[in-house]
Amino acid sequence: MDWDKLRIFHAVAEAGSFTHAGERLNLSQSAVSRQISALEASLKVSLFHRHARGLKPTEQGELLYRTAHDVFAKLAMAEAQITDSKERPKGPLKITSTVAFGSVWLTSRIKKFVNLYPEIDVSVVLADTELDLSMREADAAIRMEPPRQPDLIQKHLFNLRYHVYAAPEYLEERGIPQTPQDLDDHDLIVYGDDARPPVVNLNWLLEAGTKDNIKRRPILQVNSIYGIFRAVQSGLGIGALPDYMSREVGNLVELLPELRGPSIDAYFVYPEELRKSKRIVVLRDFLVNEVRSALVE
Repeated sequence: MDWDKLRIFHAVAEAGSFTHAGERLNLSQSAVSRQISALEASLKVSLFHRHARGLKPTEQGELLYRTAHDVFAKLAMAEAQITDSKERPKGPLKITSTVAFGSVWLTSRIKKFVNLYPEIDVSVVLADTELDLSMREADAAIRMEPPRQPDLIQKHLFNLRYHVYAAPEYLEERGIPQTPQDLDDHDLIVYGDDARPPVVNLNWLLEAGTKDNIKRRPILQVNSIYGIFRAVQSGLGIGALPDYMSREVGNLVELLPELRGPSIDAYFVYPEELRKSKRIVVLRDFLVNEVRSALVE
């Protein structure tokens, strides 16, 4: 059925006359009458009983009116929800990030975000593989490298620096290395061969301060930075970790501050189609403010 004719039919059924419907639609009485006649001709049924006091829907007209009324009511509701989502932060919001960053940094801040925006239904997906934002596998992402897809918008959040850390229990037992050469006498925790972190020279700690670039033998290899973090935190040995991890847990000791490992840039990423979404806007602003607060601290 033609939507324009259906819209006019709905107005006529509501108004009870061609004249009143024409006034609502800003159409002439004759134009409205012609559209209704054309709709009746296409359906091969009469939709209205015409009499001196106005129009009354036939049985078929009543059926069509109820259906059209439901459709237009749902369309009006959808329009209101779409407009509302632009003006108020409301509705589902799926955020994805790496297991490490999401577990240590992001999830600890979700309570604050939910309290600020209780009408947003937040879900978090932590994975070291990238979800396809263009296919709406998630609404927004925090990634440790800039997006390669051209239809994604990126906002730089901050720079992550790798430093050397150990737990107090480990240092009490094994002592504190004073120079990079002292690492020869310590247990090191590094990435495993099948790790794919977004950094170059991922196991630089094995060579720092050594002669002729001879690599040290680690006590443990792990395929994720979160695994290294947990092993260091447990007191197993010394590891290179992004600085945000130490700031978040507060129970690690930085060693050999002259050693500086690789750096990673973190980005807030979302699809172009969600540029005006209020949920995305408030999440972006929230993350930027949280990053600034963390840096000040």
